[in-house]
Amino acid sequence: MLKKNIPLGIQSFEKIRTDGYLYIDKTEYVYKLVHSGIPYFLSRPRRFGKSLLVSTLMAYWQGKKELFSGLAIESLEANNEDAWQEYPVFYFDFNKDSYARENALEDVLNEHLIKWEQQYGLDKGTASLPERFRHIIEQAVNSTGKNVVVLVDEYDKPLLDVIDDNEKEEHNKELFKGFFSTLKSYDSYIKFVFFTGVTKFSKVSIFSDLNQLTDISINKEFAAICGITDEEIDKYLDQNIEHVSSELGLSPAECRTKLKAMYDGYHFHYDSPDIYNPYSLLCAINNMEFEPYWFSTGTPTFLIDKIRAEDFNVKLITEGKLYAERYALMEYKADDVNLIPLLYQTGYLTIKGYDKEINALKLDYPNDEVKYSFLKSLAPMFMKNSEGISPLEIRAFLNDLNNNDLESIRHRFEALFESLPYPTDKDIRLVEQNFQNVIYIVFALLGQFVKAEAHSANGRADCIVQTGSNIYVFEFKLDKSAKDAINQVERNRYLVPFAADQREKTIIGVKFSSEIRNISEWEIKRA
Repeated sequence: MLKKNIPLGIQSFEKIRTDGYLYIDKTEYVYKLVHSGIPYFLSRPRRFGKSLLVSTLMAYWQGKKELFSGLAIESLEANNEDAWQEYPVFYFDFNKDSYARENALEDVLNEHLIKWEQQYGLDKGTASLPERFRHIIEQAVNSTGKNVVVLVDEYDKPLLDVIDDNEKEEHNKELFKGFFSTLKSYDSYIKFVFFTGVTKFSKVSIFSDLNQLTDISINKEFAAICGITDEEIDKYLDQNIEHVSSELGLSPAECRTKLKAMYDGYHFHYDSPDIYNPYSLLCAINNMEFEPYWFSTGTPTFLIDKIRAEDFNVKLITEGKLYAERYALMEYKADDVNLIPLLYQTGYLTIKGYDKEINALKLDYPNDEVKYSFLKSLAPMFMKNSEGISPLEIRAFLNDLNNNDLESIRHRFEALFESLPYPTDKDIRLVEQNFQNVIYIVFALLGQFVKAEAHSANGRADCIVQTGSNIYVFEFKLDKSAKDAINQVERNRYLVPFAADQREKTIIGVKFSSEIRNISEWEIKRA
């Protein structure tokens, strides 16, 4: 069975269409955008298809009708006499450079301007960057008789690259302010404007000065403009799925279930369809292996640094009580200690529901790739001299549970707690936070292999782990006795939901001592 060619690493719409690669038709959205007359901003996580979308918009405005043959937009434009005209397009791609070096943003802008000055017969002269851009726009309009199209891809990379350098970040913000303010003052020269980025910076001029930019990042109509839906898999990737299933000895349904658990689950509106991470999904189909492809491309350093600086409680994410108002997810504020909008914008959280009573969006991990990879990457933050908790270590915990070897489980926890950062009088709260995070990360990662969760109508156990022959309830206490921990489990009747279950039930009460920074009591009671 022939597979469709997967365009891994190819972000050029023209190359995909001319070289016979798979293209999942998003041109219905392109049609809506280009005919609205509205300047837009779209935020999506990295490697989510933003650059391909911008490339598609560029091809449309360049009048390359032949590239759109057989796509939705061809029929949508069939009776439009003004369609497929060529407009002057100014495409800024900020994704191809690093901005840590001095004057990097100036160099990138200058490189773009030189190209267009040569195209329109202009001399660089001694004018400033904004003045040169204005001259180019004027000349383009005068020479073509058409207003200009401005496409800006990954506008925020020059800011994210220097987010830990306040001086450079402010410099680049000011440079943006002067440069793109042209779009506001030259509105009568402009046909269409479209910006993309991962993060919407709250104090960047394109959002304060250019208040006409319409943000469609959390918009129901455009929720699936990037990424891949189940419907699109059925339409474009069914043969590929069958091939992968055959190669891996799975049924197509089993293969889809695995792909869905690993890579699906993104929502960019509470009424959005399920959306797969396109990079990971296509990598898995191409490589015929279920791996954390998107996560392996790198977690932004600034995000990990921010989590470390704010003593983030990772349990908050999956307790089922993480909510945010829509407006709070829209912008990044450098002076805001709330990490939730940043985790959402960068793709580590997504919308999982809407609570009408409190008018807020429910957030959670989108899928298993993000959940388990993210927790593994956070582990070194809470344990000194550690490279994190590897899958082998988690399987060791699992083996001990399957063998009912609770003494080995104790020793494994003692080894992990030994790696907690040394406390001082002023940061005992940090020790407590790290202690709780280590427990949570271990049991959350165990959830890859067995059912490990906290649930009870009367409260939340630290963890209930179910294996083939046993049910374990773990309760950890800070500076309170192991007996207190066991009493809490019995008092709150955490095992009642399993009353009819024939498996052996065990309660493990643990005292963590802040004085010795480790387990000081470990009691076991068979229920």
